[in-house]
Amino acid sequence: MEKQNFSRRRFIGTGMLAAAGMALASKSSFASAVFAKSKPNSKFNGVQIGVITYSYRSMPGSIQQILQYCIDSNINAVELMGDAAEAYAGAPKRDGSDDFNAKLANWRENTVMDSFFEIRKMFNEAGINIYAWKPNALGTKNTDGEIDYAFNAGKALGCSHVTVELPDALQTQRLGDIAEKHDMMVGYHAHTQATPTLWDIALSQSAHNGINLDIGHYTAGTSSSPVDFILKNHKRILSMHIKDRKFHDGPNMPWGEGDTPIKEVLALMKKNDYKFPATIELEYKIPDGSDAVKEVIKCREYAKNALA
Repeated sequence: MEKQNFSRRRFIGTGMLAAAGMALASKSSFASAVFAKSKPNSKFNGVQIGVITYSYRSMPGSIQQILQYCIDSNINAVELMGDAAEAYAGAPKRDGSDDFNAKLANWRENTVMDSFFEIRKMFNEAGINIYAWKPNALGTKNTDGEIDYAFNAGKALGCSHVTVELPDALQTQRLGDIAEKHDMMVGYHAHTQATPTLWDIALSQSAHNGINLDIGHYTAGTSSSPVDFILKNHKRILSMHIKDRKFHDGPNMPWGEGDTPIKEVLALMKKNDYKFPATIELEYKIPDGSDAVKEVIKCREYAKNALA
């Protein structure tokens, strides 16, 4: 398996993409297309607006396609979801076999980082920074070797932190300890179970544990503004998801139609010169006749106007 991966990387390194069941443009022609356009920009008055690539889940999802979506959305910073990057790197495809998880773990524990450096280069040359990586390799059932892999891949991608759904205290201690070994950070994400004290145990366990706040989930779960939480915990916030939701576990809404104080939060970031990125997470229903890129552009413009 490792020999096959290495061979695939050699082809990629010489400017050719591996055959993966569909025809893809060569890397050199893809790069030429990228450079033909001006580079994206989504930093406004000192506040970095990014996007989590989960936002494009309704569209075809190769790493090259995701990069193009970011360019088309005029976004220059991303939180990268793990599946497309792992597919590019040659991870085994899910096949329904009983030993698939073991095969995937073996691949993760033994793969080299060449392809992740290539992804970083591809994005950086297009003017896009990958500030966070959300792999599906940080769970209680993942081996320590898989978790090491997750941090190594995050480093290769150029990230300051990895992100993961907030687990139990045993796992946050485990992840914090391994993060320290790698001199990386872990940002823990919460849904509507969020409370003002939800992250306290994880933050007390390790200086390498941090917060991946979602202000939409926080608003829906607490039926209150996240501003006080941000003021109290801003030094431990690594990145922050933005979406608009209604109070009382209400639905996702187009930005400006829910109860989440997006404008107030962005104004706070601008006023206090917070350096963590604010990440667009598209979760409301895409209107008929639109698509994820068009809706991310709307969210970017909303943020830009709020920060003017």
